[in-house]
Amino acid sequence: MKKFFSIVFLSVGVIIFSQQIEGFENILTDKISIRALEVDEHKVWYSGTGSKFGFVDLKNPENQKQVELDAGKLEFRTLGKDKSAFYAINIVSPARFFKIDKKDLKSQVIFTDTAKTAFYDALHFVNDKLAYAFSDADKDNVLKLAVYKNGKWGMFRSNLMLHPGEAAFAASNTNIASSGNYLWIATGGKASRILRMNLKNEKFETFTTPFIQGEPSQGMYSIDFYGDHFGVAVGGDYTRQEANINNIATTTDGGKTWQIQASGQNAGYMTCVKIRPGSKGKEMIAVGDQNISYSSDFGKTWKKISDEKGLFVCQWIDGNTVVFAGNGRIVKARLKL
Repeated sequence: MKKFFSIVFLSVGVIIFSQQIEGFENILTDKISIRALEVDEHKVWYSGTGSKFGFVDLKNPENQKQVELDAGKLEFRTLGKDKSAFYAINIVSPARFFKIDKKDLKSQVIFTDTAKTAFYDALHFVNDKLAYAFSDADKDNVLKLAVYKNGKWGMFRSNLMLHPGEAAFAASNTNIASSGNYLWIATGGKASRILRMNLKNEKFETFTTPFIQGEPSQGMYSIDFYGDHFGVAVGGDYTRQEANINNIATTTDGGKTWQIQASGQNAGYMTCVKIRPGSKGKEMIAVGDQNISYSSDFGKTWKKISDEKGLFVCQWIDGNTVVFAGNGRIVKARLKL
């Protein structure tokens, strides 16, 4: 969603709640904004502004490498991977789909969306042979997806109509999630809905949510699922980041119905949520530009564990360690929960 990108995020001082976070280590500092992460082979991989793509070795942070995918200083907010390569799509048109070899980091453009309205909000790999990328719709307001099958990208044929003003936020590459049977897409703006695809027949269902919505800045920014049934969504309003009404919700029926959680009792706007490995959905961490928060009861209540600013996306390394990224850095945190 284009209007989301007019805000400038500033990194400020750190206040750590030491009883929850044992260590908070900067492992990358650079002139870059990062909103997409992947953890692979003991490395954290990232894409960001300035056409930058690279990795930091989690065992030895001094071992890191960065390349520029394009001389045009593109902005990347998506990242995905299969066994041998990473994939990243720049925002705004023309949208170039880059394939980056894991071994030598050499890249090539393997697909291009030249539509003037192309604006890819998220890229998600279901498995090594299947992926979907979600763009804001063209002028016909039909759901727009690119699909990766058997090594090739192409456009997905959809007849699903979006509501006027319904789009998505390229905030953390996490408004798409999948399980064994389903793919979920979270929308925002004038309407904030869940679009659920049956992966066996590629048929969509749509579900309304009680999430905050109605304005271009409002809605679900991030979702995560455990299995086919339990899921969590976070978001809010990026123009009122302190607002905390109807900005967290959970589902126990695969996205059909959603229950608002902790309304008025959370830290506000969040851009990324990730379920803790091994917790079966019970525990999760979420980050926004103004806070890091944690839930240990399936998202019903939340505790702010850090006032760290300027972080937009997170990824679990293991059940006790998380990497965060955002404005100018990647940080690794050891949690005591």
